Amino acid sequence: PTLDTMGGPGSRRRVEGGFLGAEHILTPEGKFKKVPKKRVGIKGMKAPARDHTEIFDAAGETKIGEVTSGTFSPCLKAPIAMGYVETKNAKVGTEVMLKIRNKMQAAEIVKMPFVESRYYRVPE
Repeated sequence: PTLDTMGGPGSRRRVEGGFLGAEHILTPEGKFKKVPKKRVGIKGMKAPARDHTEIFDAAGETKIGEVTSGTFSPCLKAPIAMGYVETKNAKVGTEVMLKIRNKMQAAEIVKMPFVESRYYRVPE
């Protein structure tokens, strides 16, 4: 038997809706609504960007998002952060500027997770 979670883009549950929150994430046709912001990883700044740090475009003029959390990574030996930016600026490799302690610092949108997991998986 095929479960609803196995269904592809034409999954019955998505088309029918009827679940909690469906009106918030689905259009009447059963497709996902466009999201205004996406969660991204940020790396390359000199100092850790803490929560509520503003994210600007590469020119440093237009605010495109905000950091939700940031710290120094002992594994990467560098500051990292996570935040939400406008969908059009969420592509990996996009140069951004962060306003950390009233100074603009260059950074880059990176792929998450920052560190790949290295646990053993049994081959199938």
